[in-house]
Amino acid sequence: MTVESLALGPVSANTYIVTDEKSGETAIIDCGECTAELLERLNDKNVKYILLTHGHADHILGVYDLKKAFPEAKIVIHKEDAACLTNEMLSIAFSIAPHTQKNIDPDITVDEGDIITLGSLDFRVMHTPGHTKGSACYYVESERTLFTGDTLFCLTVGRTDLFGGSDEDMYTSVKRLYEMPGDYTIYPGHNRATTMEYERRRNRYMRRFK
Repeated sequence: MTVESLALGPVSANTYIVTDEKSGETAIIDCGECTAELLERLNDKNVKYILLTHGHADHILGVYDLKKAFPEAKIVIHKEDAACLTNEMLSIAFSIAPHTQKNIDPDITVDEGDIITLGSLDFRVMHTPGHTKGSACYYVESERTLFTGDTLFCLTVGRTDLFGGSDEDMYTSVKRLYEMPGDYTIYPGHNRATTMEYERRRNRYMRRFK
């Protein structure tokens, strides 16, 4: 499995290009803007899925154009955030980039425990509300890799003061991540990658579970 990242969109959210080397199939995780650079990197890719960690505008504003470029790719989002794709009030696009959201329906809505298969890779869905009601992490157990969106960052967690946010839900979600067995490479929705072991030791929102 290979992972490439680009920081795109109005607040530099991470877009990940994940490719299964055995099959050549690719998934895009989040897309805040569909730029020429992103399309160039995808030029020779077999894009099967557009996986969304949640429905906020900085992670979805590029999805319409990305789907137009790769019409066979399936848009995947947790069922609780699906409405964000067609409502700029729910996606908070009205405050981040007013009148720029192009509405589009998801192809697949997922929930806790669902699996999205990309070639030889199984992306397992963990519902992690707190930042939004439908925030979700995708993890590939065989690769010890976890995509956390805006639930968990290096040394911190996502904000809970936006529509659909909940301190109580975030506490529960971070605890679930803390309790995942072993180490994982973590690819968050913003800023740099980290590891679960590092966050267990250094992230104050995780250290409380020791």
